[in-house]
Amino acid sequence: MRPNRPVTAMLCAAALALTAAACGPGDGEAAGGDKPTVAASQPGTDGIKIPDHLKDKLKERGIDLEKWRGGEWKNWKREDWLREAGDYINPIIEDLWDPDRMRDAEQPQRPAVDPDAGKDQGVTDPAPAAVAAKPANAPYHGSVPESGKVFFDGPEGSMVCSATVVKDPAHPGKSNMVWTAGHCVHAGKAGGWYRNIAFVPSYNNAGKPAAQLKGAPREQVAPYGVWWSDWAQTSDQWIATGGPTGGAGAPYDFAVLHVTPEKGGKKSLEETVGSALPVEFAAPAVPKVASITATGYPAAAPFDGQKAFQCTDKPGRLTLKANDPVMYRIGCTMTGGSSGGGWVAAGADGKPALVSNTSIGPAKAGWLAGPRLGPEAKGVFDAVSAKFK
Repeated sequence: MRPNRPVTAMLCAAALALTAAACGPGDGEAAGGDKPTVAASQPGTDGIKIPDHLKDKLKERGIDLEKWRGGEWKNWKREDWLREAGDYINPIIEDLWDPDRMRDAEQPQRPAVDPDAGKDQGVTDPAPAAVAAKPANAPYHGSVPESGKVFFDGPEGSMVCSATVVKDPAHPGKSNMVWTAGHCVHAGKAGGWYRNIAFVPSYNNAGKPAAQLKGAPREQVAPYGVWWSDWAQTSDQWIATGGPTGGAGAPYDFAVLHVTPEKGGKKSLEETVGSALPVEFAAPAVPKVASITATGYPAAAPFDGQKAFQCTDKPGRLTLKANDPVMYRIGCTMTGGSSGGGWVAAGADGKPALVSNTSIGPAKAGWLAGPRLGPEAKGVFDAVSAKFK
């Protein structure tokens, strides 16, 4: 499964196929717990940093750190795949995400999605006209400093999504929180938590073509560092019902990461990138939103996952099932890999705020849909913030 879930998760195949928009090999396209101790950032041997609170959890789950270090994390036996909300573990493996591995994480294969999904529901508007994705202005740190890419490993191999740095009310000006899609961190009903989840803000900041990134130094593709997710949380609904096709769980397809720098350091993510967006949990009804701008790193053809793109459109409504919450839908040609990317609109104060994230879209790119953030999303966000208070 790839995250933008059609849209493989954005678009990475298949029968009322609203898919997520993430991308992985062959594609084109969290939970509560005790607060970690200060010792969480102490390095272990061979580049793996194991927070004290994780050591006991790993032992409880029968995970041998030496074997994990030697590649046991590649074992995806279902019985060993942690899936419950409180089971999240993600020990840092230094330099695992080197430039070549990051570049190769996008190998799109688009999943199919029914372009007429939701048309029989009473609160679904006609499908929007396609809006051509435009390149974000480089350097990205100047135009979309909060945006970046999420890299992770799943049973199919290395995968990729998009994500956004968001403000943390518990740490004003010093947030280490990142917003993305649920399918970018957890496989949903049929699987568990992905592994080696890391965020790279302003990936390929200069917007160079893929050919120029071969053999590039890490500081070129990750100028603001690689930030590992020491905690992730998604909705209970996504864990229980989420899937790669048909839009299953899409109205609850959001996740919040808490991150820490791979190489250590005292600066927060927000201080490092110089910006973070507030999250708007009380956005106006869809018809009252003048416009939304979605940002992401689409990887399925005709894109290659190395550059950031944007779409701006007035949103419409999409309801997949009669009892599901209404989702935002905009015209946009971004493909898989854009999943999890932030949707920005004017907040209650008139300033830019994150109001959604890319979740699903049809196999033939033309529109994207994202969840409208309500009580469930706020609960996830508040839980992650409180965990590191």
